[in-house]
Amino acid sequence: MARITVIHRTEYTYRDPVGLMRHRLMVRPDDSHDLRLHSAELRVSPEPSAVLWKHDVFDNSVCILEWPEDLRTDQLTIVSTLDLTHHPDGPPLPCYILEPGAKDFPFSYARPEIADLAHLAERQMPDPGRKVEAWARRVVAAAGTNDTLKVLEAITRAIKKEFRYGQRHEEGTQSAARTIELGTGTCRDFAVLMMEALRGYGLATRFVTGYLYDDVSGETRGGGSTHAWCGVYLPGAGWVEYDPTNGLIAGANLIRVGATREAAQAIPISGSFVGNADDPIGMHVDVSVRAVPTC
Repeated sequence: MARITVIHRTEYTYRDPVGLMRHRLMVRPDDSHDLRLHSAELRVSPEPSAVLWKHDVFDNSVCILEWPEDLRTDQLTIVSTLDLTHHPDGPPLPCYILEPGAKDFPFSYARPEIADLAHLAERQMPDPGRKVEAWARRVVAAAGTNDTLKVLEAITRAIKKEFRYGQRHEEGTQSAARTIELGTGTCRDFAVLMMEALRGYGLATRFVTGYLYDDVSGETRGGGSTHAWCGVYLPGAGWVEYDPTNGLIAGANLIRVGATREAAQAIPISGSFVGNADDPIGMHVDVSVRAVPTC
């Protein structure tokens, strides 16, 4: 368990003053058994005329910002500050009890769950040449077991071992097939690869966005920005989180902010402006996560 302070700062700069259209933020986690949110502060400059909070179709907390039509600015700054306590399910736990029908990989969901999980178990991307399928089958075979938890751990570790991590600040996510072709990707690319690989076996997965705080080793990858990983629905255990970028299992060191069916639905900050196409000069994102153990 740790007391966590997250400061997420995003700055946009423009060559000439522009108008600001509606922006959508996914930066605030919800309270749960593994996370207690003590406070959440949002500071925006220039100050918006409206700050609206709602829950999206996945029940994530989403903030909508709006500005007056006549406002013009050459800079937009958004700072989200969170104070929370994290109760991770990771080591030295985790202890998951799967239903008998889910202990062997691959498995099928019970009929009452299929209606709710169907779209989360469908592949969302094409797989030309069946590259993703071939990669997944190789890794599953190499695991040397049909124990579901061990197979999922093997897939998580394989992505960390076989692919080179590299930051990419452009918007969008690579397809799983493209990540295999390049042999490199970002945290969001690796999350999508694991999701698509498991969906090929009929498992329900979801894209998770949030923050990463470092462990004592200091070897985790993906700090200094928002982070992304994969959630897998396991009957009996529920949603279990896997971070293929760092080989982390069961939510250790991971602060979940939102979970969606695909990566495009989980952009931390998105919006538009009124101006010329060459007005944007740059975007700078800085995420500071400070963790203090409490037990």
